[in-house]
Amino acid sequence: MPALASRIVGGPLGRHAVLGRHWFWTPLRVVVLFATITLALGWLLKVPCLQTYRDSAGVLQVDWRDGRQYWAMCYSDTVPLYTAERLDQPGLAGFPYATSWIENPGEPSAHVRYMEYPVLTGLYQWVAAKLAQTWLAIGNSHADGWLPRAAPAVVYFDISALGLTAAWLVTVWALVGLSRRRPWDGALAAVSPLVVVHAFTNFDALATALATTGLLAWARRRPVLAGVLLGLGGATKFYPLLLLFPILLLCWRAGQLRAGLAATTAAALSWLAVNVPVMVLFPSGWAEFFRLQRRRGADPDTLYTVVSTFTGWPGFDGVLRPGQIPTALNLVSATLFLLVCAGIGALVWAAPRRPRLAQVCLLVVCAFLLVNKVWSPQYSLWLVPLAVLAIPRWKPLLAWMALDALVWVPRMAYYLGPEHKGLPIEPFLGTVVVRDGAVLLLVALVLRDVWRVEHDPIRIWGEDDPHGGVLDGAPDARGIRCSSPSGRCARRRCARRRCVA
Repeated sequence: MPALASRIVGGPLGRHAVLGRHWFWTPLRVVVLFATITLALGWLLKVPCLQTYRDSAGVLQVDWRDGRQYWAMCYSDTVPLYTAERLDQPGLAGFPYATSWIENPGEPSAHVRYMEYPVLTGLYQWVAAKLAQTWLAIGNSHADGWLPRAAPAVVYFDISALGLTAAWLVTVWALVGLSRRRPWDGALAAVSPLVVVHAFTNFDALATALATTGLLAWARRRPVLAGVLLGLGGATKFYPLLLLFPILLLCWRAGQLRAGLAATTAAALSWLAVNVPVMVLFPSGWAEFFRLQRRRGADPDTLYTVVSTFTGWPGFDGVLRPGQIPTALNLVSATLFLLVCAGIGALVWAAPRRPRLAQVCLLVVCAFLLVNKVWSPQYSLWLVPLAVLAIPRWKPLLAWMALDALVWVPRMAYYLGPEHKGLPIEPFLGTVVVRDGAVLLLVALVLRDVWRVEHDPIRIWGEDDPHGGVLDGAPDARGIRCSSPSGRCARRRCARRRCVA
């Protein structure tokens, strides 16, 4: 796909191509242009959910009547969160983690609620809300209406989407930087169907930007900066912190543990620097994210729900009462993830040649999503940059991305419900199984490339680990070395011998 997409601007790079000489259309700018077009399509997909009407009091409201957000397939968490998280309160009111409210008042499940997102994501939402309110205040203060007016939630969505657009463009920029000799690999992320569907579904583009720039800093041999960026990413979503495990594993095998520990320490300190002030000032609000994760049951997108629905199995905890914590499910999910991580650690140590960093990162994040009790649809964005770096093959990647994006259709039909001409849960769960199967195929491709290096599209042409930073070309403490003078498998012929001990 990168080569096909590049035809409109002259085709893929040739053997004697020289980068950086054209005054404007460099590969990076072309890939960023592709990403901008894809993001514009993603915004247009959400436009039906930004339609408004005036209620009986003459107040402008977002038109989600009759399940429009589902039958138009334009749903975004951003719109309802504006009021659900009390971001619509004026002035300094509604500050995340300081503002609370009662959910389900008068019912047995009633409980106190706070902002449910990690600190940086919560602050991002609050800043976007304040900018939206400022925009509306300026627009309403001038009779000629020199600023466009809309429902507050619509302005909030558009401002949030602008920041998320910048975050995904940073993700693509970092991917091109990570793919020095294969800049068109970044086009796989730039034109991904998953970006069209999920770039503005939630705030996960913030995490992908920090995670990918963290990997770029690591690739440029700046472990402390990499750790800082991954730690900040962990303050937006949890998954960037997962990437520290592959870094430590591979540094251990390469005898470069000092760099891995430096990155891990920097990540911990940057995470604490963001979280400790909120933790000290608003302990109950800060802890809401962790309380919510403990209380949540299995989401419809998970294998636990698939098994429960198709077999009638009541789940590890049986039928839960309102507000009851699924203790057994939490324990099983965490245990399965730790077991899979142990298996990945064994793979890293036993592989005939040290795996590439991107390969292990993809395995860890895939494992987390597959065994976790929550797989929100936008979580699939986490895999896009890692898959592009680990498996730069356009056919399997685009097939998986398209399939995963299409799960959105039965998902929206299921949320609409059969009573409104939607679908029951079974067809939706069927597509979830197919999606999980596609992710497992990606895992299988990675395992094959790790165990049989001659299939790795990066290493067959002489590179070791271009994303590995201090790992790139480092001696292998496992004891394998290449017979080539440079210490690496220089060509496909040497890779086929899997290197000699």
